[in-house]
Amino acid sequence: LMLAWKIAPALAMGNTVVLKPAPSTRLSAMLFAEICAEAGLPPGVVNILPGGNDLGFALVNHPDVDKVAFTGSTGVGKLLRRSTAGTGKKLSLELGGKSPMVVFDNADLDTAVEGVVNAIWFNQGQVCCAGSRLLVQENVYPQFVAKLRRRMDNLRIGGPLDKCVDVGAIVNEAQLARVQQYVQIARDEGATVYQSPLQQVPGKGLFYPPTLVTDVETSSQVVIDEIFGPVLVVLTFRSPAEAVKLANNTAFGLSASVWTQDVPQALDVAFKIRAGVVWVNSHNLFDAAAGFGGMKESGYGRESGREGLYEYVRVRGSAPPYRVFTVDDVKAPWGGTVPATPEPVGDDGFHVRERVDRTYKVFVGGKQVRPDGQYSRVILGPNRTVLGEVSECNRKDVRNAVEAAYKAAPGWGKRAAYNRSQILYFIAENLDARREEFVAQLAGRPGGDQEEAAREVAATVERLFYWAAWADKHGGSVQETPLYGATVAIHEPVGVIGIACPDNSPLLNFVSLFAPAIVRGNTCVIVPSPAFPLCATSLFQVFECSDLPPGVVNILTGDRDHLTKYLTEHREVDAMWYFGTAIGSYHVEHRSADNLKRTQVNYGKTVDWFATGAPLASQMLYHCTQVKNIWIPAGV
Repeated sequence: LMLAWKIAPALAMGNTVVLKPAPSTRLSAMLFAEICAEAGLPPGVVNILPGGNDLGFALVNHPDVDKVAFTGSTGVGKLLRRSTAGTGKKLSLELGGKSPMVVFDNADLDTAVEGVVNAIWFNQGQVCCAGSRLLVQENVYPQFVAKLRRRMDNLRIGGPLDKCVDVGAIVNEAQLARVQQYVQIARDEGATVYQSPLQQVPGKGLFYPPTLVTDVETSSQVVIDEIFGPVLVVLTFRSPAEAVKLANNTAFGLSASVWTQDVPQALDVAFKIRAGVVWVNSHNLFDAAAGFGGMKESGYGRESGREGLYEYVRVRGSAPPYRVFTVDDVKAPWGGTVPATPEPVGDDGFHVRERVDRTYKVFVGGKQVRPDGQYSRVILGPNRTVLGEVSECNRKDVRNAVEAAYKAAPGWGKRAAYNRSQILYFIAENLDARREEFVAQLAGRPGGDQEEAAREVAATVERLFYWAAWADKHGGSVQETPLYGATVAIHEPVGVIGIACPDNSPLLNFVSLFAPAIVRGNTCVIVPSPAFPLCATSLFQVFECSDLPPGVVNILTGDRDHLTKYLTEHREVDAMWYFGTAIGSYHVEHRSADNLKRTQVNYGKTVDWFATGAPLASQMLYHCTQVKNIWIPAGV
């Protein structure tokens, strides 16, 4: 299945493929190679290379490989993200999970028990989307666990080729030892371990009995880590809100299932759980028409569905050069900064000022606030005229801004699309009312031109109207799967997005980056052009009088790479967009591996921010949203 999920969309979109199967599944891949030859596939279109990890990394690092698709552990996925950093290779990762199954007291408990059996003991729990965390409402917990234990007593364990067997063997000795180690850790932590009768376990072979672990804490290692075996841990909850918090209390976000006969409750919880796939009253349903993939440390990108096809194409003309920096560039310190001197000094020992000093604050949580540090950056115009001063922000300012954006994200994401569009229209109207002021400001910067400044402001207003119109035009679709019911693909907000702007077209690029982000329900922390941030700081008052909720847009001024470093390393930032240098793009992608945040970088290439059209929209919408597929069965 993993092989087909990779090769089929790649070939459908016109690519050729080099596949390295997992060391433990080589034979099926080689048989597939024979099928390709028999089907008349031209030589070189599909290539199969069995081998170990060294071969895999050699393949990933080959300069002629343009796209890397990987299914495996989160640890290896992070290594691949670092290995491909700065190369421009497109990357999709389908990684591990610790998928929750949420069972409410109004669920059909007998059906839910069978669902749990399928979710965790299918393929011995050696499935990335295995339901390895069971969350049961407290008032039905004793009853449900008793039913589950009785069902475990009747599970048949043996050779997987026997159709009468429920649970087969572990894939190899190393994995069996890992499972045994985690169960022992659970015992040492004081948990209660219940296993299927040992007399049902064959004496020969790599078999392990289905295991139920209760009396655990949310901090228990068996609750946190992906075990990848037939081990199920159980927690209880009292309310739907607590269930959602427990379900989201994990570094992973691959899949989940909700068990209840209350459909509104099921949908509400499904929307709130941060996972790429949510099944209602079912688990482990797949179809080529519906995308599959995760969030957070379960990776990014999708398999199957229309969204899966997008992973194997790129916007025309967007392919960047391969490694446009040296090894010495990589080793050199990056992201440090020394605050500028307080005043610019001219040849005569004096600076030139034509008006009263003005140092702009920063915009955090809907207010103009003082930065943490006491440093400022002087912005000069022609003939060393001081145009203004902006704050030199630091790590603590990043922390405060992310905190404000994180707090605002749930409420902003739930707002109606119409409401978000109206706020963006309001911003455009208020900006247009101050058109002359912004034109004069842009024309007065070094190299500024009155005509070009007027063109940029006009394009900025138009860009705001353009993205406001997208507020209700990218919600999702109903997938045509065999399920009797509805499989709904929802384009959800990514969450908190960090944005670092380039220097060209400072007002237009600023708006072109934050507008699509917030109109699709994200919040952002944005660093404007370091060369000319005044057009962004002049937007403070525009935002304050445009009904923009606090925390949706937070603006920090200062050194672009310095602030980008801390935004990229912040674990509550879900995506980082960086438009700066090639080496800066490398560091953003490399550092993003810590929590596998999504990235959009320019690899040092200059972007034409006046460009419009479908390619621009599709690319930005891809980075602004993530697809969640919710499987909703119908009938009794």
